[in-house]
Amino acid sequence: MKFGQVPDPSEIDFTLPKDHPRTKEILKENKSKKFHAFVGCAKWNKTDLKGFYPKGTKDELTYYATQFNSIELNATFYSLPSPTQVETWRDKTPKDFKFFPKITNTVSHFRRLLNITDVVTQFATSVLNFDEKLGMAFLQLHDNFKPKDSERLEEFIKNWPKEVLLAVELRNEEWFADEEIFNQTMELFEENNITNIIVDTAGRRDMLHMRLTTNSTFIRYVGANDKSDYERLDDWVERIKLWKQEGLENFYFFVHQNIEKASPLLSAYFIEKLNKEIGTELHIPKLADENPTLF
Repeated sequence: MKFGQVPDPSEIDFTLPKDHPRTKEILKENKSKKFHAFVGCAKWNKTDLKGFYPKGTKDELTYYATQFNSIELNATFYSLPSPTQVETWRDKTPKDFKFFPKITNTVSHFRRLLNITDVVTQFATSVLNFDEKLGMAFLQLHDNFKPKDSERLEEFIKNWPKEVLLAVELRNEEWFADEEIFNQTMELFEENNITNIIVDTAGRRDMLHMRLTTNSTFIRYVGANDKSDYERLDDWVERIKLWKQEGLENFYFFVHQNIEKASPLLSAYFIEKLNKEIGTELHIPKLADENPTLF
């Protein structure tokens, strides 16, 4: 993923910000003692994940699902899936696997949240066929979708099918620059059980807002193919440990890279750290390439 890419990552301060004050309050409200962790990549195709699949792998998703317990499903952003396609994906994965489909770009980028009832209905109808393997859908707003159109976002959220859990990624800088606008939007998310996506990428540190709106966190981590990637993941382990202690119930973490073939390598490192520091029991992905590198 190229979003937030910078020429020289060494010039960026990758320190995780302090939590927003409301985050601790949100987590404290959760009375459940359960903790569920899902870590995955954004894609499963062999072209992007070179060195991940063993030679002779016949079905990439089937193999991917033996190594990871989730996928950030970007394929649904570019093409609205049919119910049959969703069922095919579902049936290739084990019972505890979760899909996190991105809402089609017809909704977010082309119609820009206007006149979308038909597409939203089709999308929701299709992804509900994931059954218990549906994690949550997520809406990624266009980079130039600004707060001046916040009424569209509010209408979208209020009309969203409640059977499908939803996360939203705000991208335009204006959502984060104005504290009043940001707080009003977060209140909207809280009132409608919308998970606020956190993006950790070099060139957009404002999207690392550390403001949770539900007892779930959905994090899109974009590595820089740099040695700092490991230190950043170490910091995330410590933050998730804290959030778990404070009441976090669901942890969704998806690893992207400017060079995507390195995503499984970083994911394996991160999962091993989670297992050691937090006590999760996630499978550590195996890499077909015995000498993988970030570069």
